[in-house]
Amino acid sequence: MNKVRITAIRQTVYPDLMERYENPIEHTCDVRVGQQWLSIDGQRPDGLCSSAWSSMREFVESLAKGEGNFFDGWMKNPMSAMISCNDGFRPFSFYLEVVEQEI
Repeated sequence: MNKVRITAIRQTVYPDLMERYENPIEHTCDVRVGQQWLSIDGQRPDGLCSSAWSSMREFVESLAKGEGNFFDGWMKNPMSAMISCNDGFRPFSFYLEVVEQEI
């Protein structure tokens, strides 16, 4: 199986939606821009947010199996994907790519 590198690319924050809909919370996301994880055998890497993993798991598993070219040419690199976590108030975008060596 392929190894898949997961890189946190960008976070967007929607304060207007948070003000309108979210109950105040003290702790949200621990992910940092540039942070990376390596998925081996399509498994969730240690330290990767379980909510983010639920958004990307199927893509990581497919890339690990050598399946790519999602949506018939969506990505310039057919063995990659750009996936966002499911936090509607402060979503992170993650770049998934097949790699040959560990990070």
